[in-house]
Amino acid sequence: MWHFRLWKVFISLALHMSHLAGAISIHTSLRSLTRSVKEDVFFSVDVTCNGIPTIQWTFMSALVSRSIGTWEPGVYTNITVDYSSRVKACDNGSMHLSDLRLQDSGYYVVTVMDPAGSSKDAVFVLKVNEVLYEDLQYLVIAALALASLAALLMLATWLLHKACRKVKEWRRRKQMPETDATELQRL
Repeated sequence: MWHFRLWKVFISLALHMSHLAGAISIHTSLRSLTRSVKEDVFFSVDVTCNGIPTIQWTFMSALVSRSIGTWEPGVYTNITVDYSSRVKACDNGSMHLSDLRLQDSGYYVVTVMDPAGSSKDAVFVLKVNEVLYEDLQYLVIAALALASLAALLMLATWLLHKACRKVKEWRRRKQMPETDATELQRL
């Protein structure tokens, strides 16, 4: 009989633990995001848990790991100084990061903690690309400037050549006598 009671306590404890594990849920639509420099990104999550959750966002890359901020929906917002001008925290756990930089590429971890102390994580991967069309614009402008300069130099060279030929012709005419009397001789 005591085995039955022990078994009943064990099952009740297992059900209670599974209830705690399922007490926090984080739903996301996209976990891998690609954006360009200077764009914005929205890490969309929908957090549900028993009580008011504490939401913490952390950035991790191969070089650094730093906290972005921690907040409770409707209670407070505590964004770190590095991100204070670029992050907007949402009550549902989502985060908006603006004015992306190449250094923002990496992993973004959202950790949701309930008042009982259990927690759950979700990870996002962000890849930030350089904007290549801006480099192409500079290249096209430089090529157009060089082509215009080359055209002006060719025009100037052609005009100088024409002027030089005119001056030579004028000098040749000036050196010739006015009357050109040539005698014909017999052969």
